[in-house]
Amino acid sequence: MKRRTFLRNTALAGAALAISDATSLAQPNPAPTNKLPRWKGFNLLDFFSPNPASSRGTTTEEHIKWMSDWGFDFIRIPMAYPSYLDIDHTKKITPDEVYKIKESAVEKVDRLVSLAHKYNIHVSLNLHRAPGYCINAGFHEPYNLWLDKEALDAFCFHWDMWAKRYKNVSSKLISFDLVNEPTMREDMNDQHSKRTAVPGDLYRKVAKAAAEAIRRHNPDHLVIADGNNGGNTVIPELKDLNIAQSCRGYNPGIISHYKASWAFKDPDNLPEPKWPGQVGDQYLSRELLEKAYAPWIQLTKEGVGVHCGECGCYNKTPHDVFLAWFSDVLDILKQNNIGFALWEFIGSFGILDSGRTDVAYKDWYGHKLDAKLLKLMQDS
Repeated sequence: MKRRTFLRNTALAGAALAISDATSLAQPNPAPTNKLPRWKGFNLLDFFSPNPASSRGTTTEEHIKWMSDWGFDFIRIPMAYPSYLDIDHTKKITPDEVYKIKESAVEKVDRLVSLAHKYNIHVSLNLHRAPGYCINAGFHEPYNLWLDKEALDAFCFHWDMWAKRYKNVSSKLISFDLVNEPTMREDMNDQHSKRTAVPGDLYRKVAKAAAEAIRRHNPDHLVIADGNNGGNTVIPELKDLNIAQSCRGYNPGIISHYKASWAFKDPDNLPEPKWPGQVGDQYLSRELLEKAYAPWIQLTKEGVGVHCGECGCYNKTPHDVFLAWFSDVLDILKQNNIGFALWEFIGSFGILDSGRTDVAYKDWYGHKLDAKLLKLMQDS
């Protein structure tokens, strides 16, 4: 081979290799593996109130079809256990009454689950109010889930019932989210009583007992535990129990719960929310979110499934601020292969009839649709 030909071929080969390396370096890193599917959807509040007479509404098949048509595949059903008991809801509940299941009330849950499954939507059943604990007040609890054996026994009884009802349903379609947003509270029946994280050993004891009750009926049942300290922190004590974990999409609260009376003692005197921007004594930006989600992202790398069981924003936050913040939240989740469920479908946090005063709603079969929020969720 002539020297000129050799040099030319060598140069071409080198250039091709350089292009190949550059192309390889330019490829984005694959999304981290998450043991859970990246489900996207909504919380449905049909059984959220402990008193059925105060129901937040009824989800219809039409609603489920809309979700499916829009590309969503997940619903979480936060239930207050008294909503399906045969008791006098005007009186304080007793420990014995916690076991009085009302079959006709439970069948209403079954119907909603069946509707979702008809459209191939995964259902996560959650005890938002469990025997002996709820992050919200407004209903007397006769004992403490974290400290009292009576409460734990009742908790396991309820999960045993639900697991048995769905013992033949695939984990692709059903999961069991043990208890909503665990905390310790000085007074279990005082909404504004000081809250702290549940000691890890106590959370492990409760979660392990409930998971065992659930898996007696089907060892493949999918169990999920909400993050400690109100859903915000990873629970390292559960890593070896084959229990997935659920984070939240409400950080920071000054954005997600601006002027919410149940979240702030003085909701009318809060600094104006901005994203990004200086709010009170703190600068709010994506960096804050990335730091908050880092432990959850690490958890997926350790083989524990993670899903964001609740996220969204109260209707008093300016819409443009909400969307800017929520875009960052959903983008971080998407980049790390973590799904999410908006709180709620219809209502002040919802995609329909949110009551915001600064949204150009689209008419949707008599409902007011937040089309910008819908597109953001679909694209995320």
